[in-house]
Amino acid sequence: MHLLRSILHTLFMAVTVVPWALAVLVAAPFLNSTQIYWMCAGWLKLAVNSGTVILGIRNHVIGYENLPVGSTAPAVLLVKHQSTWETFCMPALMPHPLAYVFKKELLYVPFFGWAMGRMDMIHIDRSKRAQAFNKVVEQGQRLLNQGTWVIMFPEGTRIARGQKGQYKNGGTRLAVETGAPVIPIAVTSAKCWPRKAFIRKPGTVEFSIGKPIPSAGRQPDELMREVETWIEAEMRRLDPEAYRGA
Repeated sequence: MHLLRSILHTLFMAVTVVPWALAVLVAAPFLNSTQIYWMCAGWLKLAVNSGTVILGIRNHVIGYENLPVGSTAPAVLLVKHQSTWETFCMPALMPHPLAYVFKKELLYVPFFGWAMGRMDMIHIDRSKRAQAFNKVVEQGQRLLNQGTWVIMFPEGTRIARGQKGQYKNGGTRLAVETGAPVIPIAVTSAKCWPRKAFIRKPGTVEFSIGKPIPSAGRQPDELMREVETWIEAEMRRLDPEAYRGA
C-alpha cells in the first residue's frame, strides 16, 4: 500500500507541475517577484496537501511565535535536512517569501527548474567558491532588505534519520555579514520520507522553530556551533527513538 501511495503521489506531482510551470513562464513577464513567488509556492502547497491526502503525511509546527514580525524583518533560516519533504514544506508553511541558495544546475531541470529560474532566489556556481559566497552575500542582503527570508540547509545534503552531518558555516557567515538573526529549525521528515527513499510512509512530521539568535558581534563558526547544538538537541527531543543507543 505504501508503494502504491508513493507512486500515486509522484505521478500527481509530475502531472501537475507541467501546467503550473508553463503558467508561471507565461505569467512571469507581467508579475513582480513576490507575485511570482506565491504563484510557485501555490504548487508546493498543492504538493504538500496531496502528500497529506495520498500519503497520510501531516505536519505539526511549533514555535511560530519565534519568527520575526514585520513585512521587512530579516531572517536567515537554518533547517535540518532529512528529505525532500521540508524543501517543499517550508514555502508552504512560512509567512514570508523565501529565497533558497541552490546550485545553478537545478535551473536546467525541465519545468520545475524553469519555473525556479523565474523566482528571485540565489543560484550559485559551486566550482567558484569565493565568487559564489560573494554572490550569496550580495543577493542575500538585497533579498533580506525587501523582506524575503534566506533559507539554507547547513548540512548541505539530506542526512539519514538519527544521524548528523557536518554543519557548514555559510548560513551564519551570511547572517553575520548582513546583521540578520538566525532562526534554527529542526525537522523530523525522515520518519515518513527517508533520505533517498521512494517509498513514503504516513505519519506526522514535526517542525520546531527555535528562537532567533542575534548575529551581531558573533563569529560565524561560533554561531554555527550554537545553531548545531540547538538543532541536534531538539532532534533528540522530537524523535528520541531515532537516537537510541547513539
